[in-house]
Amino acid sequence: MFETLKAMPPDAILTLIEEYQNDSRDNKIDLGVGVYRDQSGQTPILETVKKAEQYLVDQQSTKTYLGSDGNAEFNEVIQALTFGEDARTNKRITTLQTPGGSGALRIAAGLITRVISDVAIWTSDPTWANHIPLLGSAGVKLKSYPYYDLDQNDLCFDSMLETLNNVPSGDIILLHGCCHNPSGMDLSKDQWHVVTDLIVERELLPFIDIAYQGFASDLEEDAYPVRLMFENVPEMIVASSCSKNFGLYRDRLGALSIVAKDSAASVVLRSQVLNIVRTLYSMPPDHGGAVVSYILNNTDLRHQWLIELNTMRKRLKKMRTLLGVALREEAPGYNFSHIERTSGMFCFLGITPLQVDQLKSEFGIYMVNSSRINIAGITEDNVERLATSITAVL
Repeated sequence: MFETLKAMPPDAILTLIEEYQNDSRDNKIDLGVGVYRDQSGQTPILETVKKAEQYLVDQQSTKTYLGSDGNAEFNEVIQALTFGEDARTNKRITTLQTPGGSGALRIAAGLITRVISDVAIWTSDPTWANHIPLLGSAGVKLKSYPYYDLDQNDLCFDSMLETLNNVPSGDIILLHGCCHNPSGMDLSKDQWHVVTDLIVERELLPFIDIAYQGFASDLEEDAYPVRLMFENVPEMIVASSCSKNFGLYRDRLGALSIVAKDSAASVVLRSQVLNIVRTLYSMPPDHGGAVVSYILNNTDLRHQWLIELNTMRKRLKKMRTLLGVALREEAPGYNFSHIERTSGMFCFLGITPLQVDQLKSEFGIYMVNSSRINIAGITEDNVERLATSITAVL
């Protein structure tokens, strides 16, 4: 029966990884893969994670199943991290542990298709590459709103508002909570207030994907859009991830939070999402949730984790600044100032696909065709060569 299937086109990022690995040049630079890296080019295990894992090795007494909603202590503490400490036990919110932020997005999409068949999710243009196939594969109708002007390398906020003002009431607006992927360009607080007022006025449902909390400013500032929406809207959806801020990429840890208009509606929503989980993967893996729960509920480890998170964030900011300075020196006739206005791991370099190919073939510098780069791939050792190479292809 399988002979009727046709091969799927290769994933662009996976293809880039393979090309990079097969490149024998010693001075090659990987700016494509979306993981945090330190100065040595490694994706480290946080010391707090190691300590929590050792505690679990010493103290865990069973490997029996979790429930479909995952680790209850993790759900409570991640709810507080996302919505604020006062929301830790808020009865309007249902939070469950998921296999990564992707799992949270997929469960939310499944819930949306159960509510109404013709509702649309509006995503930013551009958005994370996997948003479209991940949500679309659940059967959700997808549309887009303008967000980033690739010609001007800046937000197109007026065009964004113009489109959102014409979105039908009841539709869903997918927003990046911070560190927009792929542009790295975030809304200001004033702009978030404008968007929130528009969503309330037009009776739209906000769906916030916050995969990089702590990578822009700090934990509290990065959660500002979520908490602002929570204070003003009757219903909302939030997908969060622990891959970046805890470095738990392969442990696949995320959370889905759904805000209902009241506690009674929240009970119904909880039963629906748990049913979806049961039919998809039954229950999430334990390890990551147990690690994060132990760290965030332990005063000393939580303080140490905040220091580690601050170190990662500061490194990204420093590399962004170093690249901006180097490009001003190497290519004074070109404007790359947008790089230093972005936050998080990503931004667009702002060059053509042909120039991207030239950087790869002639200089061993790898990035996706859109020129989105991972700032974490930059180091103090390679930034000058990177700037020189970019200048050579302009």
